[in-house]
Amino acid sequence: MDPISEYQKWKQQGAQLRTEAKQAMEVRFRELLSEAARIAEDYRNDFGGPLKAPAGITAFRYKAAAGKTKKAAKKAEKPPPAAPVQSKADPKFSALQKRRAQLQKKLEEAKGAGKPTKNLEDKLYEVEDDLRLAGGHPA
Repeated sequence: MDPISEYQKWKQQGAQLRTEAKQAMEVRFRELLSEAARIAEDYRNDFGGPLKAPAGITAFRYKAAAGKTKKAAKKAEKPPPAAPVQSKADPKFSALQKRRAQLQKKLEEAKGAGKPTKNLEDKLYEVEDDLRLAGGHPA
């Protein structure tokens, strides 16, 4: 066998091994993150506060579990206000509505966790003001 053929065969095997290793690492990473999210959710439910990540990790975000806590269940009893009617062709208006919904969700979560809410309330007020100026009237 000539060196070029051997090199090409070696390179192909290396690429295949690289792909397998990449997939294995991605699966393991997702498993670990899922486990960390579960532990953080259990900690929050049992002890009422967020679990702090190690100093080297600057961010860890996850969506809360589908099952609601007692506090969240009480808050969820009243239905959210209806979205204002506006043409779907206006992307700015749609973006403002989406931002408003996100802020409302963050505000409710902060209230449920007993965290300060003034900054979120101010941001929500600004977005609602922008919505009023854009022609929609939030509830």
